[in-house]
Amino acid sequence: MISDVAISIRRALILFALALAAACGSSDKQKSVPAAPSAQRPSILLVTLDTTRADAIGPEATGIDTPGFNALAARGMRFRQAYAAVPETLPSHTSMLTGVYPAAHAIHENGRSLSPTEPVVAERLHRAGYRTAAFVSSFILARQFGLARGFDLYDDTLPAGAVERTSRVTTDAVLAYLARPSSQPLFLWVHYFDPHYPYTPPEPFLSRFRGKPYLGEVAAMDEQLGRLVAAFERSVAGPTAIVVVGDHGEGLGDHGEALHGNLLYQSTMRVPLVVVGPAVGAGVNDAPVSTRRVFHTILDFSGAAEPLSLRRAATEVVMGEAMKPFLEYGWQPQVMAIGGRQKSILSGRVEIYDVVADPAESHDLAADDRTRPPVPNALRDYPVPSPGEAWPPENLDESARKALASLGYVSATAAPQVRKNAPRAADMVGLFETIDKASGLFVAGEYARVIPVLEKVLAADPYNLDAILRLATAHSSLGDDAKALEYFRKAAEVAPSSPDVRVYLALHYARGKQWPEAVPLLEQALAEWPDRVAVIEALAVIRQRQGRMEEAVALRQKIYTLRAPTRDELAALGDLQMGLGRTTDAIDSFERARAMDARAFGYDLELGLLYLDARRFAEARDALDRVPASHPEYPMVLFKRAQVSVLLNEPDRAARIERARQHADQTTRELIARERLFRQAPEGR
Repeated sequence: MISDVAISIRRALILFALALAAACGSSDKQKSVPAAPSAQRPSILLVTLDTTRADAIGPEATGIDTPGFNALAARGMRFRQAYAAVPETLPSHTSMLTGVYPAAHAIHENGRSLSPTEPVVAERLHRAGYRTAAFVSSFILARQFGLARGFDLYDDTLPAGAVERTSRVTTDAVLAYLARPSSQPLFLWVHYFDPHYPYTPPEPFLSRFRGKPYLGEVAAMDEQLGRLVAAFERSVAGPTAIVVVGDHGEGLGDHGEALHGNLLYQSTMRVPLVVVGPAVGAGVNDAPVSTRRVFHTILDFSGAAEPLSLRRAATEVVMGEAMKPFLEYGWQPQVMAIGGRQKSILSGRVEIYDVVADPAESHDLAADDRTRPPVPNALRDYPVPSPGEAWPPENLDESARKALASLGYVSATAAPQVRKNAPRAADMVGLFETIDKASGLFVAGEYARVIPVLEKVLAADPYNLDAILRLATAHSSLGDDAKALEYFRKAAEVAPSSPDVRVYLALHYARGKQWPEAVPLLEQALAEWPDRVAVIEALAVIRQRQGRMEEAVALRQKIYTLRAPTRDELAALGDLQMGLGRTTDAIDSFERARAMDARAFGYDLELGLLYLDARRFAEARDALDRVPASHPEYPMVLFKRAQVSVLLNEPDRAARIERARQHADQTTRELIARERLFRQAPEGR
């Protein structure tokens, strides 16, 4: 399978497009389906259920009653064989909102950002006259990842310090929004995140599902689904359409996978899906369908003629992928194809299952040469992303990386070393938990604790470049240069042509006394990878050490075009710009930093000085008045405030001059004595 990587992505995309065209069975007759009259366009509710297995919700679920979902299933069409495109939240939702597989939209993992040129369904509906609103319940779908386009309102608000919110909190926010009357048809997307690990259902579901907290989370979410649907249908005018769909499932130990993201078996890929609305009869559909068709169904409800709408029985070979182990550890790529009742998985070798007769996928039909079914062409034609093209990871700030890590999603450190004899993810299930633990500890900066865990990963997978570089970085961060260099040498042996190895060695040198050795490595890395933030950051620090401040500022400004700066980073940039006499730029940086969190902003003295230099005296007054008396430079604050007072001709300017004299230190005493403005001020108030 690794040899498939060598296929040109362009050629593979062409093959894949042809395969899909044949599989979808599009015909002239289908394309001529008339659009619905605009007056009959329904308001549309899309509800996405995160981490929800198909067998954990609905009338056929065992050990749980889900009346909210069941009521919809009784009214609409339920799809027994609905499949996610990817067993991860962001790429799966991206396929649902764009209508294409990851091979086309290029989001294979969480933490990436959708290209602004890739159209999403909300943009189409907004142009068609719909008001559009979205309420998401996890940082994984925050607006910075690209799915907010086309929404009039994109509510990704989370409780302070949290990375998710419960379905009840999200529903409360939606109901407040629905209370605002409007005659426009509405497209409303609501995302619930509850069944995601760790499972902590609220009462009474915690007690009711004691020992099965995952089901407790699903039941709590289903209660809010019923509440949401009732409010939606009560609040909007005219007809309604509803789509409820899972983004992926949860392993719960099936095939050795506790969570999701690493394998392509039914537990994580088969999801609940029900469609309710005009021209949708009640019943059950057993044909395999992809959740990417949610896109076409929503457009179809809105009045566009869409042959791939789930309101019509378009036959297709359903595809899916799980590229995380390949893109992060260099293991075998994984692709699945489902046609009829046959499911094929290609990952180093082919597995084939009859998912109707064998829903647990316990009997691999490909193992029996006498009865082996054919492998779909679409499976072998599916484009495998190149790790080199997929890396470096998105330039997220530290808070975003930690937010993703707290949810169990941590990207690897470097592009993997691809090798022909790479292991299959299905054969490495015993390592999943160890890798997840190591990733979490590493992002949290627990370097001493992460070292023995990473050593276990490396013992089981000696060519895991990510583990090697993290070990090197951990030892470097702890000041153990000898051990760090030992692992850097090992990384170079495993991946001699990897630019990542040079980058992380340069970062090692940059943080210590050998920082001059980092300069040529960083300069080379910047030439090869001009948009890699870690490289630019390290080189910016070195340029400051070298006294090349203009270059340091330019590098930092480039960083903030690649990712959003933090408050502290903007303040530090303002400080550098101020030192270079770039008053206007420095004011802009400080103002942006203060806008992020005025209470925590600690540069009002500097901002006051800059306003004074720019002759913006009223703003200088306000900034200086915000500086607390505990500030170590408070004598300077009083001196500058007295200057501003004279320039503004304030009635208490003489008193301010006197106060500056009384609290002067050695520096300001001399400045006050020489200040001509003070000689012109009146003696009294």
